Amino acid sequence: MMPDAPTAPLPQSPFAYLPFRLFWIARICSILALQIQIVATGWRIYDVSGSAMALGFVGLAEFLPAIALILVTGHVADRFDRRFVIVACQATEVAAMALLGLALTGDDHSLLLAYAAVVLLGTGRAFEMPASSALVPNLVPTAVFPRAVAVNSSAWQATSIIGPAVGGLLYGFLGNIVFAISAGLFALAGLLILSIRITPRVIPRQPVSLGTLLAGIAFIRRKPIVLGAISLDLFAVLLGGATALLPVLAKEQFHAGAELVGMLRAAPGVGALTTGIILSIRPLRQRVGPILYVCVALFGLGTIVFGLTSSVLVACVSLVVMGAADMVSVYVRQTLVQLETPDEMRGRVSAVNGVFIGASNQLGEFESGVTAAWLGASPAVVLGGIGTLVVVVLWARLFPQLLRADRL
Repeated sequence: MMPDAPTAPLPQSPFAYLPFRLFWIARICSILALQIQIVATGWRIYDVSGSAMALGFVGLAEFLPAIALILVTGHVADRFDRRFVIVACQATEVAAMALLGLALTGDDHSLLLAYAAVVLLGTGRAFEMPASSALVPNLVPTAVFPRAVAVNSSAWQATSIIGPAVGGLLYGFLGNIVFAISAGLFALAGLLILSIRITPRVIPRQPVSLGTLLAGIAFIRRKPIVLGAISLDLFAVLLGGATALLPVLAKEQFHAGAELVGMLRAAPGVGALTTGIILSIRPLRQRVGPILYVCVALFGLGTIVFGLTSSVLVACVSLVVMGAADMVSVYVRQTLVQLETPDEMRGRVSAVNGVFIGASNQLGEFESGVTAAWLGASPAVVLGGIGTLVVVVLWARLFPQLLRADRL
């Protein structure tokens, strides 16, 4: 009897799989569109209002749909084809760009209409985030997934470098036309997602109940390491979220314009991209918990330095360090959440995780805007960095399992 032929080893690069390549390119288009509009929206709203509080409300308007729809967005991602959910979200984001451009054009600008457009954008993203996160494990083998997380996060960070710089330059030369460019990129992302072909998953048809809607929250509560990782990131970035104040700091602290805002917003992506590439080649294998806590502490220290300096060079270096530290937190959290969650629940768990991410980013922007309105932009940033360090100490005591975690 002849021995079985040896099985060819699976390719370890996520790019060896066509569905992932299409998803990755679509993600770049979507993130680029988002980053361009963030720079344009922040600069235009601050330009017409002169208010740091107005910038804070932009973050709040984008975050509110995620928290209001948390029980629905994950359920939709688990009950329907996740590709079609993402495409519907991209169409919603195209409409939001059209409305945002209309609201902020010329002298007849309407901040209320602009906030409504941001709410619409936030609604699309609230449904898109859990569907996208839950789709990735279906695009590559399980053994390749940690590398896919690093590569996927690197796409976000690479585009976060390019997007703000491009957004600042385009807004400087083209004004509100940048919203049309963002709309076109969102549309292209939707077409790429439509072209993905994968084996249809078996979608459970259990009746909708309060228990099924709350399953994601219940799952995370039963996993103290997962809960500790995502909540640590939530409160650390919530308090240390300084990027919303970049238009204020560019004018008051660095005496510059939209071009510098784009450069500063891109700086964290430089550190995160470098770290993401390293993690895609050499995934974390030991001392995951201690490394996570050290990196979050570095994020807090970087925030303090950024708030204190009047040097553009020092500000850029501190933002690079913050981006690198945040990338480690993202990598650990995303890998833990997706590998620990059964496929039929990934949408609901990803929705909860998405709210944590949104709270740390959009709600962090609101917190920064309010604090800056009270204390000034620079003191608000420094206070946020100190708060991040306090969170690290508290979480080390509240979640000792996470601190002792050795492997993913």
